[in-house]
Amino acid sequence: MLDNSKILITGGTGSFGKCFVNMTLKRFNPKCIFIYSRDEMKQWEMAEEYKNDDRIKFIIGDVRDKERLSRSLDSIDYVVHAAATKIVPTAEYNPFECVKTNINGAMNVIDTCIDKKIKRVVALSTDKACNPVNLYGATKLASDKLFIAGSLSHNNSNTKFSVVRYGNVMGSRGSVIPFFLNKRKEGQLPITDLRMTRFMISLEQGVNLVWHAFENMLGGEIYVKKIPSIKVTDIAKVIAPEAKIKVIGIRPGEKLHEQMINYEDAPHTYEYEDYFKILPAINSLSKDKKRIGKGVKVVEGFTYTSDNNDEWMDNKTLLNWLESNINKIGAI
Repeated sequence: MLDNSKILITGGTGSFGKCFVNMTLKRFNPKCIFIYSRDEMKQWEMAEEYKNDDRIKFIIGDVRDKERLSRSLDSIDYVVHAAATKIVPTAEYNPFECVKTNINGAMNVIDTCIDKKIKRVVALSTDKACNPVNLYGATKLASDKLFIAGSLSHNNSNTKFSVVRYGNVMGSRGSVIPFFLNKRKEGQLPITDLRMTRFMISLEQGVNLVWHAFENMLGGEIYVKKIPSIKVTDIAKVIAPEAKIKVIGIRPGEKLHEQMINYEDAPHTYEYEDYFKILPAINSLSKDKKRIGKGVKVVEGFTYTSDNNDEWMDNKTLLNWLESNINKIGAI
């Protein structure tokens, strides 16, 4: 599908954008990939990596700027919307800025994609959008709703929108793995709660889910990747087996367990081999046979949380991943 196409990715200099570009160039042969972001230094650094590949283009711009988006989307076929304000404390202390990027920016992307008759758009979401307890999660829930409704807009007959939702990326900046690696030299690891669990996903798995969404979408779906869970205490044991554990209590806006599908989603959720699909509750589209395909409806009251998961990552698997990725942990 992506062969000989023009792709634009918002927030393209971030961790996901870099991985998406690298993997997409290896698997497909796109005509060009446009990196749309507001950080000129990150663009300059990324441009150095691809200085010999003229398929990679860079555009300085912000999703808050609708006019700039409109000009940048001329002749584009596919869009990945990865731009967002993501750090929970930053969003809590700068709520207006978070809303401008995550909600107003999403509206700008949707409007301009419809106006420019973009073929398909995939927006990245987060577990924090499911039953949100912090502003970041609340803005991403609003963003998800906007993209779902975008496919169903009365003035949209060309552009399809869908959402992919997954948890924290293994080894990403600010996440628990690089945090524990940094703290282990002190001989003590702070843990908010001994019961805490988290989903584990790699950037590569995230990119594969976006590719699948592009191939599979009819519009309005939320794709949820099946991924393993792990106890935070087990992460600590693997990273620093000799370190002491200090329980510091759950921080504001933090959940004990991650959640990606809630009770309210269950009536509209279908299960497939390696993912779930939440279909739109509006316009009875959750009963659309084409959107359901070979999916099996989940049972009443179903939830998908990191503590009730059927799949768990064992310590050996985590250790092997650490050894294979140690040079990039904290840099992605």
